[in-house]
This record gives sequence, structure tokens and C-alpha cells, in this order.
Amino acid sequence: MADSGSHSGETSLQTLASRYGVATEYQGFDGQPKTVPDDTLGKVLTALGADVSSEAAVRESLRARDEAPWRRMLPPSVVAEVGTYTTVDVTVPAGAETHVRLWPEDRPEAARDLDAAASSDTRTVDGTERERRRYELPEDLELGWYRLEAVCPKVKEGQAETIYVAVTPQRLNTTDKLRGQRRWGYMAQLYSVMSSRSWGVGDLSDLASLAAISGTQGADYVLINPLHAAEPVPPIEPSPYLPSSRRFFNPLYLRITDVAEFAYLRPNDREVVEHLAAVQRKTVLDPSSIGRDAAYEAKLKSLDLLFTVRRSPYRQQQLESFVARGGQALQDFGLWCALREELGEESPEWDDGAASPEAPYAREARTRLEKRINFYVWLQWLLDEQLEAAQRAAHRAGMDIGVVHDLAVGVSKNGADAWTLQDTMAGGVSVGAPADMYNQLGQDWSQPPWHPERLAEAGYQPWRDMLRNIFRHAGGIRIDHVVGLFRLWWIPDGNQASEGAYVYYDHEAMVGVLALEAELADVVVIGEDLGTVEASARQYLEQKGVLGTSILWFEMAEDEPLDPSEYRELCMASVNTHDLPPTAGYLEGVQLELREDLGLLARSPEEERKEAQQQLDTFFTAVEAAGLLPEGADSSEEAKIEALYRYLGRAPSMLFNVSLVDAVGEKRIQNQPGTSDEYPNWRVPLADGNGMYVLLEELNRMDRVRSLVKAVNETLGTSSREPGVSVPEPLEHRDIAEPRGK
Repeated sequence: MADSGSHSGETSLQTLASRYGVATEYQGFDGQPKTVPDDTLGKVLTALGADVSSEAAVRESLRARDEAPWRRMLPPSVVAEVGTYTTVDVTVPAGAETHVRLWPEDRPEAARDLDAAASSDTRTVDGTERERRRYELPEDLELGWYRLEAVCPKVKEGQAETIYVAVTPQRLNTTDKLRGQRRWGYMAQLYSVMSSRSWGVGDLSDLASLAAISGTQGADYVLINPLHAAEPVPPIEPSPYLPSSRRFFNPLYLRITDVAEFAYLRPNDREVVEHLAAVQRKTVLDPSSIGRDAAYEAKLKSLDLLFTVRRSPYRQQQLESFVARGGQALQDFGLWCALREELGEESPEWDDGAASPEAPYAREARTRLEKRINFYVWLQWLLDEQLEAAQRAAHRAGMDIGVVHDLAVGVSKNGADAWTLQDTMAGGVSVGAPADMYNQLGQDWSQPPWHPERLAEAGYQPWRDMLRNIFRHAGGIRIDHVVGLFRLWWIPDGNQASEGAYVYYDHEAMVGVLALEAELADVVVIGEDLGTVEASARQYLEQKGVLGTSILWFEMAEDEPLDPSEYRELCMASVNTHDLPPTAGYLEGVQLELREDLGLLARSPEEERKEAQQQLDTFFTAVEAAGLLPEGADSSEEAKIEALYRYLGRAPSMLFNVSLVDAVGEKRIQNQPGTSDEYPNWRVPLADGNGMYVLLEELNRMDRVRSLVKAVNETLGTSSREPGVSVPEPLEHRDIAEPRGK
């Protein structure tokens, strides 16, 4: 490509890429700069809507890009910080009379007129002189969402535009309220945590029980895997990080007997449900693997029967209120679920008559499948009720945070969000990661990214609505791959995962909307900022009050463990993650055995084991030097794990995770990166070190759990809480199992 003349040595294609926020080079994992090939740049720019079919087209795209702000009256949207000086550019025909006003989103009667600054700029576009005037937003605006309108009443045919304005916090107050006291909480994969009443998979009632148990132990939160919606019918994707929708929840997690209408089932229908329950409860006893599909199929059959039960006037009113609040987004989600159930995943209708919510087949289905749409909407209402109950249980147990939800990076290309939000997503590309020392071919996560400009054009409403749904009954949120709010690795279809480019987002807007919704909902925000993260991104998140993440095994100062006292205060600290084995397994090197069996080792098994042992020796030398490893405890795995937690507890970090798998002695890894069907990822139920299933009811009775909790409370200066009135424990677990060990 020819030189554009704007930057020395830069081609016009590279200049256009920069104008669109596409990085033309990046730093590889070896520390060396890598140049993005023109072919990749061209594909990414095409996905962004630029014409790069020829050199002339590239130059025309550059010109159009330069003139675009002068062709519209208002920017796509405005994200400001409360109490700061903010201006909005309004571009109109030169000399045109213009009225600009601002009002709170839900109170148009409170509109305020804005005044223009004295100075302005002009430019001739398409033979017409355009004038850009600067309007000041009032500095006394409160946190919240506003609408801004600009009108030129005397221009031929009139001109008017309205955009969203978000007034966001300068810093999260929810974070600053945590200062002065360190808090701990369990980190758990909810589907793996079962009670005697579970149907083969942990559910929202189990979440409430886990919150109640850990709250009395002294915990202030429970961090769980994403509960995002998967496919509406089996088979469903086992990974909670590849959902169908991030805006809605997965009915797999419903507790059937907690649905109010269960009490009013017809006798024959109740018998069917009780039989399904008995079958599924027996699967709780299998510590080898979780049968999601069988559990979900049984729940759907039961829910179909429950849906036929007439609701009381009160229940009906509550449902109608939920449906009204959910609006068109909820209806579109219900439509997608009904269509997916009818058509399956591979039907050609998805590329034609059902290509979008407004396509002919989909429009016709809104009426024909109305009852089924209502069924899937009803499921979301039930989930809302049970999520509320879980958060209420957490607070009643003394937790001041409660349930901390996990937000996945993105969604499946064939899922509900990709279908209903396609106007704000980019096509022809997927999100992933460039090559690193562990994945030298890069990673393709098969998830469509937000289109930066279309999201801004939508006033960031899809992002806002997603957050609001999650925050509704939450005390916190963990943002997986939080650097994705700054930039994402886009991989054009047909390219290798390593053949992509970074596309930058308006991080001030993305983080600003996140902070606004979190502040309004009183939610704590944690960003998973592991791996390659630009220092400026970490600094910006810290300034906004977003907590970072520290993992003990990853915190190194050259070849030595970083002293925990040097960890960040604004941080959630953990010994391990769901992509590493539980600590008991890590000490035994189960990850090396598994990777060797699967052919995933980059070096010889001997070299890998030697390096792993050196790492452990290095850490335990530091732990022993700190006086935290009792004499003679070398052979005690339990003592070593407690010592690691006491060592990590020296960090000033605000939040401190206790892995539930570590508390019970589990050794198996939950997810082995780089595999799919080779290993039962996301399907490993909670078990102890001997491979015996562990039920929720047993957590308070296990010596190992009590010992680790005591160590954590002593280290952090926290304490267990007095439970409420003692109630004899029910014995219904005898209905499904003999006592453990028999």
C-alpha cells in the first residue's frame, strides 16, 4: 500500500487501522514487537465496516472517517464523570438556530436548556459549511442516565438528534467502603456443590445453603462461576465461560421444589416429578462426573408440568411486573429459546427466515410459539426469585457482600445474545488471545466481540442492561479478562488464532458504565487482570476503584515469590484458580500427570516435574522462613495447605478467596486448558482427597474444613458468627444414600 503521508513510513491501510482503533503491531510473549500483516488488518477493518477493497477505497475510507464527526449533529453517546467539567460537541449548518436540552432518562419534564460556549469551529463538508459548537453539561448532575437532544428548528425539513448521557462516579464508593477490614469468602463452582436435595447438579438453593454455612464461619461473600444462560434444551455446553447469553440465567440452576406452584401440582404430575427427583438425587452419589444434560432434561419435564399450575393473583402480578421490567430484550430471548428448541442449531432458517428477531420466520413465530416463549420468560422469573433468595440468605448469615457473580468474556456465536444483539456485535471475527508461552498457536474462544462504534451508537444500553440483570441480586461481580474493556484480540474467520489484531475500545465509557451500574446497585467490582495487561490499564482500574486479582503461584519477584506484604490492597487474592488443580492436587503434581496423559507437555516429563518441584520448594522455603510451617509437618498435605493460606493472608488485599476444593481436600482439576472432550472439563463434582463425594450438609462437620476456616479467621483477624436458633438437622439424605463410607 502507498504511504498516506500522515505518518512517516506508515501505509494508508495502517493509518486507517489506527483511525479505527486497530493496533498495527503488538508486543509478543517473547518481548519483541510483532507487526500485524496487511491481510489481517484488512479483514479486521472490513469487520468494522471500512471498505479496503483497493488502495482508492482505503483512501476514500480515510476521508470518510475524517469527515464522519462533521456529518452528524451529536456524538454517538457521552460518558462523563460526576462533578467534572464536560462538554458536548454539536455540529450543525453554519449559523443555524440550535436548541440543546438535557433531562434525566425517566423524567423528561425536568429538562434543562444548555448554553453554547462563545467559540466554535467550522468546516466545509460536501459543499456545505458546518459549524461545531461546544455545550457544557451542568456540573451539578447526579449519578445516572440522561437524554440529550439537539434541534435545529428552522433548517429545511428540520434536524434533531437525541443521545444517551451517562454520568458516572469518579471512583467506586463500594470499594472504599471495604477499607479497614479484610474479608474472605469461598470460591466455588456452583454446579459441583451439591446437597442431598440436589438433582445431580448444584443449584440456587445450594448456593443459599453455602452462603448460610460460610456466613456463620465468618465469610463475607461467595464467589461462584458464571450462571449465564446456556442452550434452552439439552445438550448444553458444559463450560460456563461459553454461554448463550450473558444477560439471562441458566434454568439448570433452578431448585424445582422451591417453585411455589410445586405444592399445587396434580397428584399424577407430582408423582412424575418425584420419580424424576429420585432418579437425579441418586446421581449425587457419583463422584466421577456431573450429568448436566440428564439433570436439565429432568428439570425441564418438571417445569413443563409446573407451568400448567394456575398461579395465585399475587404470583401472577409478580410475574407480570417482571415481564414488564424485562421489556423487549426478555421477549426476544424467549423467542430465541423457542426457535432454538424448534429448529435446533443447524437449521438453514437461522441464515434466512430466522436470521434476526425481525426476520419473517421469527416474526411469524412470535405468535405461533407464544406459549413456549412465555414458558422461557417464566423460567427467568423463577431464576430471579431464587437468586434473590440466595442473596437474602447470604445477608441473613451476616455477609456484607454476599453472592459475587462471574462475568464471562463473551458469548457463543450461535447463542441468544449473538442473535438478539447482532446489531452491536462484529461479524466475521471472533475473540481470543495471541500466542504465548503456553499456547504458541494462540487461542480462539469462538465468541463474537462488541463492535465498538455500534455499541456507542446504542448508548451502551446492551452493556448496561447486561450488568443490571446480574447486579439485581448480587453483592459483587468478577469481570473475567477485564482488559477486554480496553482491547480485545480479534481473529478474522479463516485465520489461525495467532493471526489476529488488537482492537481498542473506549475504556473510559466501558469502565464508566460498569462503575455507574455497580455504584447504583451497591456492588463490589473485581477485575481478573492476570497475564499480559498494560500497566496503564491496571492504573486506570485502580483509580476507578476496581479491584485486581492476585494468584499466589503467579506472584513472583524474578525467581523468588513476591512477599505477600507487597501485594496490592485493591485486590482479590487467591492461592489458585479454576484453571489450576486444587492445592492438594498441585502439591502432588496431578496437572503434570494429566498433561502427560493428554500429550500436552511442551518438554519431557522429567523436566516438567523438576521445574514444578523447584517452584514448590521455593514457595515453601519462603513459607517456612515466615515461621508458618509447623515442625514435622513436611509430610502433612493439610498442614502445608493451611500454611500457604496463612502466608497469603499476610497480604493487605481487601478480599481473600478460600477455594472450597482446598477446604475439603479435592485433588482433581476442574478445567484443563487446551482440551474439550479429552477431559471432563466443568463436570467434576465436589469430592474429598479420597475421591468420596462431599455433600453441603457435611461442610460444617468436616475437621479439615473447620481447621482451614480457623486458620483463615486467625490470619485475617475475622471470626465465626453465632448462628441463629438451632434447628435439628433433617434426615432426608437417607432417602438417597447410605452413610458415607459404606
